[in-house]
Formats: sequence, C-alpha cells, structure tokens
Amino acid sequence: MADSTLGKTIVKIIPPPSVPARCSSVDSILVIRPGGIGDALLLAPALNAIKKRFPSVSITILAERRNAGAFKLIPAISGTCLYDDPAGLLNVLRRRFDIVIDSEQWHRLSAVIARFVSAEMKIGYDTNERGRQFTHRVKYSHDDYEATSFLNLLGPIGISSEFDPSSPFLSLPERVDTEIDCLLSDLHRPFITLFPGASIPERRWGASRFRNVVMRLADQGVATVVVGGGQDRASGDEIISGTFGLNLAGKTTLAGTASVISSSALLVSGDSGVLHLGVGLDVPTVSIFGPGISKKWAPRGGRHTVLEKNFSCSPCTRYGHTPRCSYNLRCLAEISPDDVFTAVIESLHSNQY
Repeated sequence: MADSTLGKTIVKIIPPPSVPARCSSVDSILVIRPGGIGDALLLAPALNAIKKRFPSVSITILAERRNAGAFKLIPAISGTCLYDDPAGLLNVLRRRFDIVIDSEQWHRLSAVIARFVSAEMKIGYDTNERGRQFTHRVKYSHDDYEATSFLNLLGPIGISSEFDPSSPFLSLPERVDTEIDCLLSDLHRPFITLFPGASIPERRWGASRFRNVVMRLADQGVATVVVGGGQDRASGDEIISGTFGLNLAGKTTLAGTASVISSSALLVSGDSGVLHLGVGLDVPTVSIFGPGISKKWAPRGGRHTVLEKNFSCSPCTRYGHTPRCSYNLRCLAEISPDDVFTAVIESLHSNQY
C-alpha cells in the first residue's frame, strides 16, 4: 500500500539519473532483492554468472529478513545487508558501488533506493514508473522463467547467459549436513521430502490431500519427511501421523531444509520458495500449481513434474498479487491425490529409486 501511494509519487518527482558513457570498473556490485525466498533462490544463476565473468568482484545483497537466509546457499555473495533494517539500509547508502542492480519486478521503493545509491550504472526492470530511476532499463515478461528474467538484467554489463536446467545453482554450507544426518539417521530409505506450506492460502493444496498421498507411499515402503516453518508444524503432524515418516517443520533453518531435500529422492511441494531449493540442488520435484504462473515459476527440465489444470481462469497471479477466487480454488482442488501419488511413483521409478 505504501509503495502504490508513496512510491508512485516519489518515482515521478525524482529526476532520472544521467546515463554514463561506460562503467569504468566492475569491482563492486549491489544487488537489491526484497521479497520472498523463491525470488532470492532463482536469483542465484545470475549471481553465479556475474562471479564467473568478474571473478574478483564483490557482490553485496540488499535483502529482507524473510529472504536473507536464502543467500547463505549462494557462495558468490560477499555480504548481505537488510533492506528492512535501518542500520543495514544506511550502511548501503553510505557506500559506493560500481553497479547497482534492482531485481524487484514491480514495486517502486526499491528503485528509489537504487537511485540514491552511489553507483555509475543503475539497472532495473522497466515495468512501470520505476524505470525512470535507472540508467539502464530492462524489459520484463511473464512468459520468461524467472531465473531467465534475472539473467536478462545482466545484459547491460555485457553478460549473455542462458539458464541451464541441468546445472545446480545452490550450495550447502559446511557442517549443515552433519546436523541433518543426525536427524535422519533412523529414517527408512528412500524417503521423499514434502513441503505443505505456501506464502498465501490460495497456494495450499491441503494437509488432508497430502496425508492421502503419504499414507499410500508408506504402503509402498517410501517414508516422508515434512519440512517447513513453525506455522507448518501442525500440518506436518497431521500428514505423517501413523506412518514411519518424520516431521521437521519448524525444527531446521532454511539451510537445514535444503540439506534434508538434498538427501531425499524427491521433493513434493506446491508453488513455493521451498520448491526452488530442490531445483537449485538438482533434486527431482513434483510440484502442484494453481493460481501461480507455471511458465514463470515452475521448474525446468526432465527431472521435474508439474501438475496443473489450466482452467480459463488460471493462472491469475500477477506481480505477486492473487485476486480473490470466485471458483473455490478449483485449479488446486481438482488436482487429486491420485494425480500426485502417480506422479511421485513415476518420478521415483524414472530416477531409479
């Protein structure tokens, strides 16, 4: 709300920056990434491409508290400051960078911050009035996979890179595997990881449906580990009750969750940030899509199965906003436990489990 009122006014008042003839050096880059975990994780291929092209560059991320943990899985980063912490924001505004890249897709206030950061080049998406704040404006399309959209931001600095679905783009921090191995030591193998949560209710498939799938998998000798935050703990208990599975929701960090996924045969998830952990770690996934745009957010490559119904009313989400549904979320409700169970079994077989 603040962005649509205050932000819209500010970007119209502040004059555009002057466009430099060229960037004299590429020693330090600030990348602004507010928002959720999924956007942060899918930014990794672009950050890795920067580091590959400029090995000695220092990359600083301006993130939020809610997504800062994701950047611990991306070694290309030199440091992280918090967008929603006055001290962290002030630290960034006091420094000078060669380039600032605002990876926010729609909201305007991050573009204002990019405008005030001391840097020769200011790169960002030209999706609305926000484009006035940049020296180099990049087009944004809902038809592009989001990792590809982020890679497109690198064009102004001479980097042309395509997303490779066969190449892992996340790394587990040292020592986290040892902690997770202790939690998983008594678990029957193979096991799948399941994430029942989502950032909004409209993307939640439902604990009872997940439980149906998990019970049938248990009959096949396949255990399930539920991951998520504290808010997913009750759902996790319901889902694995009476099986030989494990509920770790609320018991691990994001890096710990990544380690669990890395140790599993498959990740089952809705349209969520956790889904991209599996993609980035090269773990097969089965994902359940409803209002979200699968063309933009669903995993790429033959190791990933995407389930969706493609009704005329879906997908309906645009720039992170999902409107109120008039059809009782039929796009999710009509994806049955049979659909998910079959997809899981087929994926396990095709990946030789």
